[in-house]
Amino acid sequence: MLTLYVDAAREPHTGLSAAGAVLIQQKQQQQFKSPLFESLDNHAAEFQALIWALKQLPPNTDILTIYSDSKLLVEALHKQYAKHYQPEVDNILALLASRTLVLSQWLPEKDNLGAHNLALQALKNRQTN
Repeated sequence: MLTLYVDAAREPHTGLSAAGAVLIQQKQQQQFKSPLFESLDNHAAEFQALIWALKQLPPNTDILTIYSDSKLLVEALHKQYAKHYQPEVDNILALLASRTLVLSQWLPEKDNLGAHNLALQALKNRQTN
């Protein structure tokens, strides 16, 4: 079983975005962060962050729980639909197809600080480079 906390950070004036993820497996925690492509808005960055994070996961785990502070992202996963982000939703669903059970849960930003801070660090590093 894997637990994934994911978040994006975006600089609104430049569109620069970054992702942060905390992965917990068998009580072991791993932290990841990365710059993302420029995004049109914060919602797009959140979808990109999850796509990136899913690509970091070990392939042979059947059960995955995803936590995000993006209500739009979590609702899109539940409905398997997002009006303006359907290509991203389809990409995510394809990445999740091999998992036996995938749960997604919204949580407030204050409960997602690990992933949030990693995304901010990656964004800051991107802006200074």
